[in-house]
Amino acid sequence: MDTSIEPFLAALRNRDRGADGLFFYAVKTTGVYCLPSCAAKNPRPENIAYYASADAAEAAGYRPCKRCRPNEADRDAALIAAACRMIEAAETPPDLAALAEAARLSPSHFHRLFKKTTGVTPKAYAAEHRAGKTKAALRTAKTVTAAIYDSGHGGPSRLHATAAASLGMTPKTFHAGAAGQNIAFAIAPCALGLVLAARTSVGICAIFLGDDEAALEASLQKTFPKAALTRAAEDSLAEIIAAIASPARAKNLPLDIAGTAFQRQVFQALRAIPPGQTATYSQIAAAIGAPKAVRAVASACAANRLAVAIPCHRAIRADGDLAGYHWGLARKAKLLEAERNA
Repeated sequence: MDTSIEPFLAALRNRDRGADGLFFYAVKTTGVYCLPSCAAKNPRPENIAYYASADAAEAAGYRPCKRCRPNEADRDAALIAAACRMIEAAETPPDLAALAEAARLSPSHFHRLFKKTTGVTPKAYAAEHRAGKTKAALRTAKTVTAAIYDSGHGGPSRLHATAAASLGMTPKTFHAGAAGQNIAFAIAPCALGLVLAARTSVGICAIFLGDDEAALEASLQKTFPKAALTRAAEDSLAEIIAAIASPARAKNLPLDIAGTAFQRQVFQALRAIPPGQTATYSQIAAAIGAPKAVRAVASACAANRLAVAIPCHRAIRADGDLAGYHWGLARKAKLLEAERNA
């Protein structure tokens, strides 16, 4: 494990449920090991040993705490991992009853445990897995129809109903590598350097921050490799520049948001954080009902391509550190400072 113990001590002090399962701690003076969120009194740092799994702690001679039952965390993770493999291997997604029966749990208990562990429901997980198969099929199949059936969809209507959210465009457009999709964009100076914003017919699909016009345009081209990009006048960015200056206005921007079901949950939680305030990745994970999905929340923030409009700059680490930001920590700090002053 990391030689620096401060992040682990911070998780213990905060009884951070988001760290449960990421590591376990044992108390040398009692011979007991616990989850980071355990309600037991925090031991002295010099009396703590850290382990990556419950099995490792028990192999070292420690016994599980009767209060937090840390040995069940590994068991639950194994059950959900097996359920995920079952979903991925099935030609037709298994229903909740079948998944629960395989895990030897009641459907309601299994559903809660699955969402707590993965951040999404079994149905949403199956949909995301199928979307991944669909994307792969659309890239290789000769026709859209062939891709639809190759990826396990019963027919075109099933895919078209969810394509905008899972693919960010129609299946036909994705199959063509976004060829023919018209995206208008503009670049203008703002309080954070330069801002690039791009729009589809649905709404704003990208807001990038930077210092170099060529680099910003190259990033947009990489994001939509075969789309038809059209440069628009700077004054078309007036509402976005206003939102950067006054973030409360960002909620009124028309957005074209693509992403997985989990990412969209995270984006919704981020937009619920009031300007000038912050939330830790653990708090965001808890807010969407997935307290163990801290790393997945951080990954969703990193995948955000709508700066300011989806305020991932309001997400911070448990110790208060600003952590990473795709468009630079200096911009993140400046955004937060401007919001607090406003």
